[in-house]
Amino acid sequence: MRAFPNPRVRNLGILAHVDAGKTTVTERILFLTGAVHKQGEVHDGTTVTDFDPQERERGITISAAAVSCAWDGHRLALIDTPGHVDFSDEVERALRVLDGAVAVFDAVAGVEPQSETVWRQADRHGVPRIAFVNKMDRAGADLDAAVASIRSRLGAVALPVQLPIGREDGFRGVVDLVRMRACVWDGGGREETDVPTGLRDEAVRRRRALEEAVAELHPEALEEFCGDGTLSDATLERALRALTLAGTAVVVLCGSAYRDRGVEPLLDAVVAYLPAPTDRPPVGGGERAADPHAPLVALAFKVNAAPTGRMTYVRVYAGALAKGATVLDTATGRTERISRVLRVQADRTAEVSLAVAGDIVAVVGPKAVRAGATLCAPDVPVVLEPPVPAAPVVSMAVEARRSTDTGRLAAGLARLAEEDPSLVVRTDPETGQTVLSGLGELHLEVAVERLRRDRDLEVTVGRPQVAYRETVVKGVTGLLHRHVKQDGGAGQFAHVVIDVQSLEGDEEFAFASAVTGGRVPQEYVRAVEAGCRDALVEGPLGGHQVTGVRVTLTDGATHPKDSSELAFRTAGRAALREALRASVMTVLEPVAEVTVTVPAESVGAVLGDLASRRGRVTDSQVRGGTSVVTATVPLAELFGYATRLRGRTQGRGTFTTRPAGYEPATA
Repeated sequence: MRAFPNPRVRNLGILAHVDAGKTTVTERILFLTGAVHKQGEVHDGTTVTDFDPQERERGITISAAAVSCAWDGHRLALIDTPGHVDFSDEVERALRVLDGAVAVFDAVAGVEPQSETVWRQADRHGVPRIAFVNKMDRAGADLDAAVASIRSRLGAVALPVQLPIGREDGFRGVVDLVRMRACVWDGGGREETDVPTGLRDEAVRRRRALEEAVAELHPEALEEFCGDGTLSDATLERALRALTLAGTAVVVLCGSAYRDRGVEPLLDAVVAYLPAPTDRPPVGGGERAADPHAPLVALAFKVNAAPTGRMTYVRVYAGALAKGATVLDTATGRTERISRVLRVQADRTAEVSLAVAGDIVAVVGPKAVRAGATLCAPDVPVVLEPPVPAAPVVSMAVEARRSTDTGRLAAGLARLAEEDPSLVVRTDPETGQTVLSGLGELHLEVAVERLRRDRDLEVTVGRPQVAYRETVVKGVTGLLHRHVKQDGGAGQFAHVVIDVQSLEGDEEFAFASAVTGGRVPQEYVRAVEAGCRDALVEGPLGGHQVTGVRVTLTDGATHPKDSSELAFRTAGRAALREALRASVMTVLEPVAEVTVTVPAESVGAVLGDLASRRGRVTDSQVRGGTSVVTATVPLAELFGYATRLRGRTQGRGTFTTRPAGYEPATA
């Protein structure tokens, strides 16, 4: 075992909007680093990371795929994440265990809706990033416009460290503004040269602007800049790394992954600017640093419950994980034995004897570990904050076509939910149907198709239904509820008085106690809160989940013998149900921000169709010969929209969506 985790390791994710080219970037990285000997193509269905048949058929990434490679003496562990909004929970779980990320943007479109969503996810997890503006060879490609969109839409301090050589189809290389050297690709690989004469003045101007921007943000750079009037290459690179690690700024590079231009400098930037495991803060309340001699701490972030065997993907934060080790699953309190430790290369694995702090590996042996569970040394338990699955917004009924397959269907659905925590399976209490819920229509389509292919099941599905919510428009004050029960032996007594109000913003529930004089002990206050949370499961209008509610416990009374936590929980549940029935309530429906890209001549038909779907247009732009329309549309109106859009635009229209919260239902 080495004394310290290897600082020459980079655990990074590739993040982007769908079709920005992140899987192509990953494939080029694998080829250039020698991890594969033939370049895979998305459109040919030959990629390494999109190995699932559905991924290759649909041309999109569905599951986060882990691969390893080496560059400049560093080992890179890459996770290629989905770009479609329906699979954003995969991105969330991957970001939870990554040290850094490369955000890929389209040089024509700039920041797109889902790239903004994954950027915010990375912000939430504090993941340092560098940006790669891809597709510089496309018509309309503009690095400066893409950088401007990063600054305006993401609020990031974007620092371009390259200047493109050539435009659009003539793009053939970049000027490295840090070293003031040019990299050119003319069919025979990368060639490093002096800066072309025609770009020399522009490169000097941009290098000066980069130095000034860095000096404003970094004290050491400012001191050198003020003293010498310029920055050395070493100081500039050191300052850019420090700003990246702190999340203060984002280094921006550019290229065309499809044409093999710009990927080598991107790899150099990954090594130069993104953090090693040793650069990240300790976990477990700041107590567990990345030290292989410390007690084990690892987080399970993905489960693959294949019929051939169950694999659990883990990130080791501290200690070491060895074959044959016994670990504690703090989520269940059970100990599990590790029978194998595997280094993962997409759909292939290689067994290793040991994984140490900083490693991302898969393990075989644990039978019940779920995504989000902490694995640790049994004698030194610690719990890491798990990634929280997104709440489902779309549901559909699923049943086996043959009654004899009902048991196999239940087993298949259980496996899907085990692998993907954002899929929820339940039984409708009124109809007895099995209901599958997820993050979107495509999410459910993919899940059902996996049942058909992987389990060889014939299933029928109902029409997708959205998940409605209920909320308070005008609450009530001073609602009193007395819970008294006497049926022999110890009785139950609880007296509570609550106020109910609407809650602004995205917060779902808030509870506070204004009881004075100890009239309700603290343990009973907590029981009242638990009872109120129980009552939020079904609202009075349609049995939908209740959200956006503030409850204040203002008074109460106890009995010396008959009061208990159970009694106060029951009273809290009943009191809030009464209060909601007495309040003015409304039904909320999920809405989505839809970005539609269509030929200019089709924009009228598209606008009319969006209006018929209760859409509210918020933006409209013209880029070249295409129009980009952004609208907020109820999610229930988007079922089947892809087919309608293709029909209205002769197959030339495309659209993307991202969740935009809930709004009062209007129909």
